[in-house]
Amino acid sequence: MSIIDNWEVVIGLETHAQLNTQSKIFSGAPTAFGAAPNAQACAVDIALPGVLPVLNRGAVERAIRFGLAVGARIAPKSVFARKNYFYPDLPKGYQISQYELPVVVGGGIAIQAGDQEKTVRLTRAHLEEDAGKSLHEDFHGRSGIDLNRAGTPLLEIVTEPDMRSAEEAVSYAKALHALVRWIDICDGNMQEGSFRCDANVSVRRPGEPLGTRREIKNLNSFRFLQQAIEYEIRWQIGTLEDGGKIQQATVLFDPDTGETRTMRTKEDAHDYRYFPDPDLLPLEISDSWIAEVKAKLPELPVQMRERFERDYGLSAYNATTLTATLETARYYEKTVAKAGREQAKTCANWVMGELAARLNTEDRNIAESPIVPEQLAEIVRFIVDGTISTKIAREQIFPELWSEGLKGKKVIFGGGNLVMPSAIIEAKGLTQISDAGAIEKIVDEVLAANPKSVEEFRAGKEKAFNALVGQAMKATKGKANPQQVNELLRRKLAQ
Repeated sequence: MSIIDNWEVVIGLETHAQLNTQSKIFSGAPTAFGAAPNAQACAVDIALPGVLPVLNRGAVERAIRFGLAVGARIAPKSVFARKNYFYPDLPKGYQISQYELPVVVGGGIAIQAGDQEKTVRLTRAHLEEDAGKSLHEDFHGRSGIDLNRAGTPLLEIVTEPDMRSAEEAVSYAKALHALVRWIDICDGNMQEGSFRCDANVSVRRPGEPLGTRREIKNLNSFRFLQQAIEYEIRWQIGTLEDGGKIQQATVLFDPDTGETRTMRTKEDAHDYRYFPDPDLLPLEISDSWIAEVKAKLPELPVQMRERFERDYGLSAYNATTLTATLETARYYEKTVAKAGREQAKTCANWVMGELAARLNTEDRNIAESPIVPEQLAEIVRFIVDGTISTKIAREQIFPELWSEGLKGKKVIFGGGNLVMPSAIIEAKGLTQISDAGAIEKIVDEVLAANPKSVEEFRAGKEKAFNALVGQAMKATKGKANPQQVNELLRRKLAQ
């Protein structure tokens, strides 16, 4: 529970996930992004007289897939309704949605809330069509209407008011974003509007009834979601503590000012005059159809996490990190397959460590990694068998592989000619020195050349030992086996 100045925050999210069908939910018009305005709006989309909607089977299958993934009930019978309101980019004067009988009921999504896991309950997920888009730029003071998005299939996913901070809301949104991409129902492209959130925010004194909520519309980035909620919380608490009242409203977030502003007072359901759409029969979903969709579901994140812990001996934290996205999980498993299951933990350390750090620095996702699993697996194998040291791998081989990969402009786990670590090791003579006699000779030379450090170590200064190790590694240009250097130095210093 998040208590701010003795106020409790209550948050629920409504998320519109654009389903990745090739055509719209009630017509055969394409859904591809970036077409010229109004080039993908057919007679059904623009509501010409006499046209009739025909439901897209693929959209329904994606809704079923989502319901199964979150442990929800798939309604055997659901109904499409007309949601009536006037807006310039809504050509019919109503939106076809679902109201009293949605296709997906209940379910939940597990999130990290601080150092604990909690489940955000889902109220429902229902199918609906998107509206068009109003354009307000470059029209000499007028607005333009682009109806390309009109009729695009959406799955609106509604939570219970279970979140208690902006951080929890973002954690939920990220988990949902990863899931819809994992089960391949939505591409998750937030910049193109494929995944956008509305946040319902209210505050109350602990133990009191729910406060009046305000809905922040169309948040298309996790950063904006957090900023908008945090501002709204401060504004509502400030208003109430100054003696004011919160009026139910729809608000917009302005990223430039970091503030929300009222767009309109909030409508209730009766304002939309919902009624069943007379042009669409009730949607009936059979048990056999559900079973057919279930059979095609991929292994879900929670199942994969449990398998990683069981089969690879990973910690819960590492398993959760490696299954954050399907691409990361696939990359890791491909690396383990090449390196050998006994190296699963070392592979995990490299994927979560060196690889993740470099990807973050260059703002890349793992599907765009210039280093592919086959290359990373060979690095791991050479470290384990003593061919190279971890230091050489990190400082010389990994950076060169990265650079070579960028030149090849490879995408999603490779392609083209790969430069393998073995070629770099051979070309640069980076093989680790593991010969005991050679290392002992170097250690003797280092001890003879650094009597002061030897004296300081024997006087109890541990830092002096590190200095001696550094000198030995410097003498071999980092090629000596560090473990052997450490063991020999300690043995000789103890004499």
